[in-house]
Amino acid sequence: MSERAGPPSSRPGITIRELLDDPGLRLKTRIVAGRAGLGRVVKHARIQKSGLVFVGHTHGLVPERIQILGETEISYLVALPIEKQREAAKHLFSLKPGLVLVTRGVSVPATFVEAADQTQSPIAVCDEGTSTAITTLHTLLDERLAPRTRVHGVLVDVFEIGVLLLGKSSIGKSECALDLVQRGHRLVADDVVECDYRPPGMVFGEAAPLLRNHIEVRGLGVLDVKELFGITAIRDRKRIDLIVHLEERPADGDVDRLGLEDRVREILGVSIREVVLIVRPGRNTSSIIEMAARNELLRGTGKDSSRELVSRIDHALVRRPNESGAMHAVVAPPPLPVRAPDTKKSPFESGGPPAPTDRGGKRS
Repeated sequence: MSERAGPPSSRPGITIRELLDDPGLRLKTRIVAGRAGLGRVVKHARIQKSGLVFVGHTHGLVPERIQILGETEISYLVALPIEKQREAAKHLFSLKPGLVLVTRGVSVPATFVEAADQTQSPIAVCDEGTSTAITTLHTLLDERLAPRTRVHGVLVDVFEIGVLLLGKSSIGKSECALDLVQRGHRLVADDVVECDYRPPGMVFGEAAPLLRNHIEVRGLGVLDVKELFGITAIRDRKRIDLIVHLEERPADGDVDRLGLEDRVREILGVSIREVVLIVRPGRNTSSIIEMAARNELLRGTGKDSSRELVSRIDHALVRRPNESGAMHAVVAPPPLPVRAPDTKKSPFESGGPPAPTDRGGKRS
């Protein structure tokens, strides 16, 4: 079964000014040209490093992606005649790229500075090498441009398994999370879980900034988990590994008792395993959630207890076709009956306990 949890949404982009001023960008950069274009938007999390644009091959170059020029490309440009440099600059800046980043602190040719100012295309220089700059930009852009959505639920870290508790309002998600915290587990988010996609196929959850470290319990109000239980009772972010959907059903409701139902819920296009727990008075839901997390760890090693049990049952049945050709199961024959103990006495056995004797050896 597949269900969707909210439509995915993503940020439309990040401006060059926001990117260069971001504290997460650990690069020493400086603008050398095209300051008027700092409002341009980067919409792709991957950079481009295409030196073929200098010879007029612009196929596949996307202006909304950051363009990287390393020491090799700049040394090639400097070796060209001035007219060839202007022609190469025209090929690149006619596309109005969002940002051209030059690495290793090398000087930018004056022809490129001139073309960048004319087209209002920013050029920045960083002191770091090309590989370092690419890795840093990818990490930052993956975070800033990640698809996001918001889910109403509670996220708890149970045995290093990110468990997302879902269910209708007032069913007891927050109370269950509080019980798990008292058992030594960690709260990530209550009520509102901010989810973002990370490649390859992972969804992380965190609390909304205003609600971080807090949990609402009906009758008590809003509690600060960090102040009550300490820093070890909270966690800022956690990957969502398992979804536990809390439901209220009658005792005779249809419930998967063997655990063979493959139920998933999609968040941001990622399928996450989901289990349904029935909430009833007197049932220890927190303990069951702990078992669900342990079982998820076990499944991660390739062991599925439910399917192994069914497989053993299948092997205990003998399947053969009947006269009509249909298949039916016949229970394996029972073991042979155990023989009753033989009451006849062996000639090597006595008929009873030995008669008592006196000290002289005579029998009484």
